[in-house]
Amino acid sequence: MTQGVPGHTPEEDKGGLRTALAGLTTRGRSFLAAGIAAAICAYVLGQSDLLRVGLLLAVLPLVCATVLYRTRYRVAGSRRLAPGRVPAGSEARVHLRMDNVSRLPTGLLMLQDRVPYVLGPRPRFVLDRVEAGGRREVSYRVRSDLRGRYPLGPLQLRLTDPFGLCELTRSFSTYDTLTVIPRVEPLPPVRLSGEAKGYGDGRQRALALAGEDDVIPRGYRHGDDLRRVHWRLTARYGELMVRREEQPQRSRCTVFLDTRGLAFQGAGPDSAFEWAVSGAASTLVHMLERGFSVRLLTDTGSSVPAEGADGFAGASQESADAAGLMMDTLAVIDHSDGAGLSRAYDVLRGGNEGLLVAFFGDLDEEQATVVAKMRQRSGGAIAFLLDSESWVREGADVPGPLDKSEERLRMLREAGWTALKVPRGAGLADLWRQADRQRMGIGAGSGTEGWS
Repeated sequence: MTQGVPGHTPEEDKGGLRTALAGLTTRGRSFLAAGIAAAICAYVLGQSDLLRVGLLLAVLPLVCATVLYRTRYRVAGSRRLAPGRVPAGSEARVHLRMDNVSRLPTGLLMLQDRVPYVLGPRPRFVLDRVEAGGRREVSYRVRSDLRGRYPLGPLQLRLTDPFGLCELTRSFSTYDTLTVIPRVEPLPPVRLSGEAKGYGDGRQRALALAGEDDVIPRGYRHGDDLRRVHWRLTARYGELMVRREEQPQRSRCTVFLDTRGLAFQGAGPDSAFEWAVSGAASTLVHMLERGFSVRLLTDTGSSVPAEGADGFAGASQESADAAGLMMDTLAVIDHSDGAGLSRAYDVLRGGNEGLLVAFFGDLDEEQATVVAKMRQRSGGAIAFLLDSESWVREGADVPGPLDKSEERLRMLREAGWTALKVPRGAGLADLWRQADRQRMGIGAGSGTEGWS
């Protein structure tokens, strides 16, 4: 962000005297009051020398306020975030730069940036006299334990006179946005079986010296195998044409996040819902790093990225862009008003969804039945069930009298899910390994291939 502080408009000049007087500091008001009192005393006592002193004390702050208000500094300010997207609990650094683009030096400048209270205290800086064409650079750090999108700015510049009798504030109009994404936990590269047939890193086949967007024969490129030359098309077009031998296949993975407000209790960075959001983010990043085509699906039926008919990140979209889009979505995702999972079930209609990794809150018997049917429309299914009541209950390790999570786990496992209960404070990496061991125990001897 870069912008200059503008001069005054005629509308602003109409209220110039009022604005200038409002900028008087305590020292300036004291000088003005002392001058008026001295002038009154001089008039009453008939002391001309005291009158001159009083006039000097009264006029000095008025002159400083008028001169400061009429000062037309041409100052450009810029802000740079490093990085602009940061995980919750991590720090980002904000770099501010002020450039004096006028031919006159500035006086003392006080710089202040407006930030939300969750990012820390409001930063303030004092800049010495900036020479003509000079610049000053300062920086500060921000940190938030809560994910979200936070505006930074506008930048405020406070001008003061050499005597400290008057201060005026001028603001830039633009601001930047810091995106705080969920925490991402590295996951171990385990082998989980149950993918859709024909998918997986072990079965992925790539074109030799060709990209995934090669859907028709193309012109010859330096280094192409001459055995791939399509001679018939070469004769037709008058230049060497290379045939596409085989279209590469990419594994698919759908990461499902239950956002129903009635399925989660508690709030804050240590709540069950925040754990589920962080788990979904960690799974998305892990699967993208493994070369999968990944999408984020919620109980509302919305899919991110919504590119193409199936909603997966297309081959033309870079993994980094897809990850950024899904992370930005998770940064601001909140509870939904829905009560069921039927809309998400309707989205899983292709029957060739690859691997399905789901994070559920509390499930009643009806919704557990819907979840059990989801398994039929995926190649493999892993479910993490969060009993949110145990996350807010004292002695969370002791099951409550109405705890039905074990019954829900049994229903899902009978339907073919690899289902695990998420206790309070559990690490996703450990649960990821447990899912691998559970899947290997269920599918032992089945001969089903997995990915690693």
